[in-house]
Amino acid sequence: MSKPSHSSLRQPISSVIAGVRTASPVIAAFALASFGAQAALAEGVGAGTLIENTATATYEDGDGSQSVDSNTVVVRVDELLDVTVTSLDSGPIGAVPGQSVLTYEVTNQGNGPEAYELTANPAVAGNDFDTAVVSIAIDTNGNGTYDEGVDEILTAPETTQVLEADETLTVFVIVTVPDGVVDGDASDIELTAEAVTGTGAPGTTFAGQGVDGGDAIVGSTGAAASATGSLQVGITSVELTKSVSVADPFGGNSVVPGSIATFTIVATVSGSGSVDDLTVTDAIPEDTTYSAETVTLDGGDLTDASGDDAAEASDASGISVDLGTVAGGTVHTVTFDVTID
Repeated sequence: MSKPSHSSLRQPISSVIAGVRTASPVIAAFALASFGAQAALAEGVGAGTLIENTATATYEDGDGSQSVDSNTVVVRVDELLDVTVTSLDSGPIGAVPGQSVLTYEVTNQGNGPEAYELTANPAVAGNDFDTAVVSIAIDTNGNGTYDEGVDEILTAPETTQVLEADETLTVFVIVTVPDGVVDGDASDIELTAEAVTGTGAPGTTFAGQGVDGGDAIVGSTGAAASATGSLQVGITSVELTKSVSVADPFGGNSVVPGSIATFTIVATVSGSGSVDDLTVTDAIPEDTTYSAETVTLDGGDLTDASGDDAAEASDASGISVDLGTVAGGTVHTVTFDVTID
């Protein structure tokens, strides 16, 4: 049995007119009726829909106007098996060694209910590294975010619930990024969905396995589809370099009582990612006294009071400068002064 086209499901089905008298000239009018129509789906009329047709002939004879109906022809719409898979991530997901989550959407593009077996392939050609697939999960609470302990983890063979025609399902693939990756490394993970009823070339028929005992016919996607999600390693590191310069009371750089020592701390952030809550702190050395209101960040003056800006400082507690979230590839400089006792 060949795969029905969308247009063939919408064309009137010809009927044979039975029992028409022909003793007199006949003027016949034929009417076709279709029952059980459903809302249009991605693949047209819903599987199992009965399309019924009865023709009517009307004519005039010696007894006046006459009408006669044909037998009713009934056909049942077979089930088309089609599916699409889409990555829902807007771009590569930033990753570091450890767990990462990729998000996909599976859509039943057929015209009847179907479940799909899911397979995640982490060994995609061209990868800089391959992840290990931990599990495949279903977005149980529908918030689009993987919630460990809440979203359902599928067990092998990882199979979705039955999806109605046009129904979508959000799927998470949880993977582990191995140690030893370097900044900028990339890796793809491919998710494939295959119709449980079967897959094959378009038009392949699974007799009696469709809705209400009808046939299931493989649609244009082959009843299988794949999509690729991507990870990109963003390993970010911070290096601190500290130096000191001295100005003595006599215009030189001797370290004597009364000399001013200026400490400079350079924070170099490397990598393609970012770090959060980067805070630079330093204690005031023994035998020195902090010079009030001397903290700077990237050349700008900061105050000693807590909450006014990024800094707080005192002789007892030292200095603290909160840089917040800092992107890789940037350098920030903190300075402060002390007086030699």
